[in-house]
Amino acid sequence: MTKLTDFKLLSFDVYGTLIDWETGVIDALHPLLSKNNKTGNYTRKALLEIYHHHEASQQQKTPDMSYCDLLAAIHPSIAADLKCEPPTEADNKAFGDSVGKWPAFPDTVDALKRLAKHYKLVVLSNVDRNSFSTTNSGPLQKFPFDAIITAQDIGSYKPSLKNFEFMLKEVNEKFGIEKSQVLQTAQSQFHDHHPAKKMGIKSCWIVRPGAEMGNREEEIFDWKFDTLGDMADAVEKKEQN
Repeated sequence: MTKLTDFKLLSFDVYGTLIDWETGVIDALHPLLSKNNKTGNYTRKALLEIYHHHEASQQQKTPDMSYCDLLAAIHPSIAADLKCEPPTEADNKAFGDSVGKWPAFPDTVDALKRLAKHYKLVVLSNVDRNSFSTTNSGPLQKFPFDAIITAQDIGSYKPSLKNFEFMLKEVNEKFGIEKSQVLQTAQSQFHDHHPAKKMGIKSCWIVRPGAEMGNREEEIFDWKFDTLGDMADAVEKKEQN
């Protein structure tokens, strides 16, 4: 039976797994709600569902649009659904530019440092290069990933299988690592675990208890931990045995 420590590379989702994107989105919507006196009108879940609906729809329509531009593009539609006044172009841009400021989960950076002792660590993210660069230099404290692959590099967004095919080709060419040695490590069932299974890639579910988005009725995973810190603990324990 395959063990957690048998893999050579972790392919990470970032926003939702390493970065608390739900809090980031809620914080980024605050100026819109505040300006329209609606800060108490919607639950966190309702706001995130509206956001996710427009995000997923726009990603299908414009798979080659950078993530920050995509967020700016959907901001007026989100405002309309929230019965707010149409936002200005500056408001839309500020919403799109918020991505790099979304906070990391408190266990993330320490867990990455520990996991890096056992695996190659690769980013497979739905954002653009500039947004990730801002995230990496800020909330992720300049963590040195072994490779960074964004939707902008690929020209499509997860859950498209193209993104996973691109990642597998990249890590094979760069590190000589085969699909069987890759573990997709992510929170979102929708963006990561369901497509990973279709690709025949093993996966580790970082649940992030309380997460509203990315969940599916069918929960797919080979390993499951509440936090990335818990995963790092399990890896270290296996190595010691």
